[in-house]
Amino acid sequence: MKKLLLLLILISSSAVYSQNRIEYFPDDLNIQPFTANILEPKLGFLFQTGKNELRMDIGNSMDIIKFTKDDSESFTFGADLFTYTLLRGESEFHFPVDAVDYLFGFNFGYKKSINENTEYGARLRISHISAHFVDGHFDGTANKWKDNRNPIVYSREFFELMPYYKINSLRFYAGITYLINVTPNTIGKDNYQLGFDYFYNEKVFDVFTPFAAYDLKLGNTGKITPNHSLMLGIKFGKINGKGFSVYYNYYSGKSIHGEYYDVDKEYSAFGINLDL
Repeated sequence: MKKLLLLLILISSSAVYSQNRIEYFPDDLNIQPFTANILEPKLGFLFQTGKNELRMDIGNSMDIIKFTKDDSESFTFGADLFTYTLLRGESEFHFPVDAVDYLFGFNFGYKKSINENTEYGARLRISHISAHFVDGHFDGTANKWKDNRNPIVYSREFFELMPYYKINSLRFYAGITYLINVTPNTIGKDNYQLGFDYFYNEKVFDVFTPFAAYDLKLGNTGKITPNHSLMLGIKFGKINGKGFSVYYNYYSGKSIHGEYYDVDKEYSAFGINLDL
């Protein structure tokens, strides 16, 4: 009887272990970045058309711990660290930096697969952003800041909750951001967001994957302002993982850079990005 009980315990333990596992530093993110959302990790450039401005993004998100249950549910804890930088072009291949924003923080992800075509989940981020003017914004000849716009203290700490639902290759999401602390204090503490992204589920000519995405963010800079971001592009590599993207981006709304938080922007741009 004792031998039988021991055998049953071993079998049960083995079954539990096979269905539930912990992985450290998994290869791909549990929750893929929301494609048209501005505050996502990117590694690349965005060139505005008709204007001497470009954006350089350097950043990454990484899952540190992943717990998988029954191969249908997964929980992750990870970290975010990236910058998005405004540059201007000059002769002799010079690109002075006008403004730079830093984001760092932690994230928690949850994903549940209903079947092979349907899933839902959510991502919670706890992050800090600070923004700064750089020497490219200073006019050395006139000895003053350009456009008579002096540096301000801009920082915020926030919670961002982004639940989503995905069927086949179409993912819808909606979210809320609450600013725990913000400077300037005229900025409202609540932001609301919704959007979608779609990746064609088969590669064209076995080479690339077309995609489309849209994001609407209702920002609060003292009054509610809609911010639209539309992306159309193609991706080489894994649909839900590492690769290289070329895309068109249309943006309308307040500037994404904190030092210009109250400035209206509208532009078309072409970008390249490495998806890590």
